[in-house]
Amino acid sequence: MLNLHAKPYYLNNNQIKIIEKMVANMSQAAKIGQLFFVIGQDENAVNLEAFVNKYQPGGMMYRPDKAAKIQHELATAQINSKIPLFFAANLESGGNGLITEGTWFGTPLQMAATDDPKSAYELGSVSGNEAHQVGANMSFAPIVDIDKNFKNPIMNTRTFGSDKNRIIKMVDAQLKGLEENNIIPVVKHFPGDGVDERDQHLLSSINSLSSEDWMESYGQIYHHLIEEGISTVMVAHIMQPAWERKLQPGIEDKNLRPATSSKLLVNGLLRGVLHFNGLAITDATPMIGYNAALDRKDLLPATINAGIDMILFNKNIDEDYQFVTNAVENGTISQERLNEAVKRILATKLAQKIMDENGQATFIAKENFSINYAEHKKMAEEVAKKSITLVKDRDHLLPMTPKRYPRIRLVVLGDSDDGGFKEGGHVTNLFKERLEMAGFKVTVFDHKHLDFHEVFEEGVADIKQKFDLALYVANVETASNQTTTRLDWIHLMAADSPWFMKSIPTIFVSTANPYHLYDIPSVSTFINAYTGNVPSVEAVIRKLQGHEAFEGKSPVDPFCGDFTAKL
Repeated sequence: MLNLHAKPYYLNNNQIKIIEKMVANMSQAAKIGQLFFVIGQDENAVNLEAFVNKYQPGGMMYRPDKAAKIQHELATAQINSKIPLFFAANLESGGNGLITEGTWFGTPLQMAATDDPKSAYELGSVSGNEAHQVGANMSFAPIVDIDKNFKNPIMNTRTFGSDKNRIIKMVDAQLKGLEENNIIPVVKHFPGDGVDERDQHLLSSINSLSSEDWMESYGQIYHHLIEEGISTVMVAHIMQPAWERKLQPGIEDKNLRPATSSKLLVNGLLRGVLHFNGLAITDATPMIGYNAALDRKDLLPATINAGIDMILFNKNIDEDYQFVTNAVENGTISQERLNEAVKRILATKLAQKIMDENGQATFIAKENFSINYAEHKKMAEEVAKKSITLVKDRDHLLPMTPKRYPRIRLVVLGDSDDGGFKEGGHVTNLFKERLEMAGFKVTVFDHKHLDFHEVFEEGVADIKQKFDLALYVANVETASNQTTTRLDWIHLMAADSPWFMKSIPTIFVSTANPYHLYDIPSVSTFINAYTGNVPSVEAVIRKLQGHEAFEGKSPVDPFCGDFTAKL
């Protein structure tokens, strides 16, 4: 039962009457429009005024673009919307989640490696400030998942690690940073990613914990956040069979559903057991993990009836609107349920000060916005200094100085745009330039033009004539729609692998996935940097040379439970 007096709304009687009157005066089409959190539209391709007037969406989620362009698009949409819009972005690692000039502050796992909540607060503050300046009012972050399975290809550095207490501490700090900048946090991905080793973008993944283990881990995180008054939760295309079976004993396996279409997990677990009274939004509905559950014409109504209030993204927008319209008209979605969802949406906008009591937008960004990128860069540099972690240096190869190792063979793995919506780090040139500035002679392994003599015929003495140390850098970023973040050597004879590492000094640095020791356990020296941004690369090179100490504390098990990796 929706209670607008209670958390997270705390509306008074007059404010509740305003919401009820707004809903009573809305057309059916306007109500249905509010249920949709649509893809942010490009003003170069779409007439934004016409789009907003036609579809009347409740929110729009934008991918990164130039700051001035984003500001103009958000302002245009907000000015022309009858009901103020949510404007969201994936502000997971910095303001670069919305604007291309924005600060890539660092991944959540990097914040956790500082073991200082201040880092997570600054992540929220920098992200929130830059997004708010151009008109955004919502963040699809923090990520509150637990990195339980090192083979999971989608969580990894996007999480605050594997310790629920550290996660809570860091999430609380990030929330504060966002909220102080007038950004509504949306915690995700209920009922919890990080257990399965598959990606919900590609299938309905499974949180396979028992109901007791779930409650002791993910459940404690959500319980804490709900008690603290979190306003909005993103619901994922992830199954939690144990809780569905607990809430409906005897349910057949074929009737188990991912949370986005499960009344048991949303109305039952999230709202009933955990007492969440706020706004529930789906994760993106073009994902296979969503569409694998049911025919889309049945799935969208099932989502609303499960207790979810807003549908993120569309396939064919007209078709999706029609599917929901048909469901309302034939009674599949009742008027009561439709009105409840719309009340939650409007009440959240009012309570979170997106909308005033007259139904008007409280903030529209102006063209003369100002963002202090220089100050934000300094803050990111301090986080990099405190977070980079020396996992092991068995053979004491450090410090790595030009006098000790004048010739460096640089081998960069990953560094690819393949995979969906990456943060955007290419580190090859950055490492080469910074190492050469430090006085090293650097040769980069050329993956495109293999030296077949070297690959097939050269021995240790031949290699020693070319370089004194091999520096491996893995920039294998977490990204959607890819099935692994593991090391993937050249398939021809693993030509880029360090077969010589017992004979020639070899150092391995990961600027993303912290678990690569699983695939190269015998390497002597291993460093985790967590983020491939400029501050992190520069900090790595200073630390490699012994110019500053390694301060980071690993928020996960970098040895992946493998005793050989510890040797």
